[in-house]
Amino acid sequence: MSDFAARRRHMVDNQIRTADVTKFPIINAVLAVPREFYVPTERREAAYMGENLPLGRDRVLLEPRTFAKMLDILNIQPNELVLDLGAGLGYSTAVLARLAETVVAVESDEDLSREAQSNLADQGIYNTVVVTAPLAHGAPEHGPYDAMIVEGAAEAFPQGLADQVKEGGRVACIFMEGALGVVRLGYKIDGQIAWRFSFNASAPVLPGFHKAQEFSL
Repeated sequence: MSDFAARRRHMVDNQIRTADVTKFPIINAVLAVPREFYVPTERREAAYMGENLPLGRDRVLLEPRTFAKMLDILNIQPNELVLDLGAGLGYSTAVLARLAETVVAVESDEDLSREAQSNLADQGIYNTVVVTAPLAHGAPEHGPYDAMIVEGAAEAFPQGLADQVKEGGRVACIFMEGALGVVRLGYKIDGQIAWRFSFNASAPVLPGFHKAQEFSL
């Protein structure tokens, strides 16, 4: 029988702490959430590997290092409302729920959304709302948000999501530029998102986050 708790500690010590993520709330949240519970059953043995884990339907669970560093730069506070875009089977939402007051998770795939709701309920996590909707649409009915995190990559960040960030709020997102990816932290300042480079990472581009195609005559 696999000792997932030991693997979780090993993941924290060798993938997260070594990436200079040392904030106690993040470490404690990641240690408390059983990552293997939020992946397809046939992939549970790979749940703690240091790479993006396929969830099916062209979606991934972000590698532990990338996700933890995104949490680190967001610096989520216990009284904040957070939007989790691309929640998959609910892992990111479960971790965020230990950092924030409330988490609104958006998942476009109906099957993933249904499983995420079931997983979170089974784990007794109730300060979350799972919304089935296009990822680029977000959940404006529950906003504006203090912080927003994208569980995948973007070529362009939809203006409709930027509008849901509270003034002074933050966004963490991976931007793919061809084969290269960078994580940027955005701050909402005077109604606009100002982005700055944080670190390198990569992930598949999510539906609705591609650049508009340019046509020439």
